[in-house]
Amino acid sequence: MLRLALYQPDIPQNAGTMLRMAACLGLPVEIIEPAGFDVSDRHLRRSGLDYLDHVAITRHRSWSAFEAWRREAGIRLVLATTRGALPYTDFAFAPDDCLLMGRESAGVPEQVHAAADARIVVPMRTGMRAINVAVCAGMIAGEAIRQTGADVNLAELTRRPADGKA
Repeated sequence: MLRLALYQPDIPQNAGTMLRMAACLGLPVEIIEPAGFDVSDRHLRRSGLDYLDHVAITRHRSWSAFEAWRREAGIRLVLATTRGALPYTDFAFAPDDCLLMGRESAGVPEQVHAAADARIVVPMRTGMRAINVAVCAGMIAGEAIRQTGADVNLAELTRRPADGKA
């Protein structure tokens, strides 16, 4: 199953946005600690609102704990990085990929880059530093779902009529 991993997130609002997106799309989330904020249920609830009841979250106490779990499960790690050479739209996603998003403040260390099976980038205009990590996660997850036909249960999605009235 396609999943999202957050490497030591340091801005709770961005983590909350990614958790809400994952809940809406049915993606499990791996949180790799330590985070830059308390990832206890109480703190995540402030940023993730009531969506947290609808997302499967697994907390990993460290990068090494996550990496041991991932390798044992045989899951391919796809790292989103400004240092990637391959645009995410040109990458061939697989249904069981784990999409790894780095820290907002520092990305990921070299050992995480080295462990990734693939490194992808969201192309942007020259001179721009980076797109918000939650926005990148949404763009990449959307493309991965489009390519793989990941099991997003459309029957459970709430749709608004074309006129926008509920």
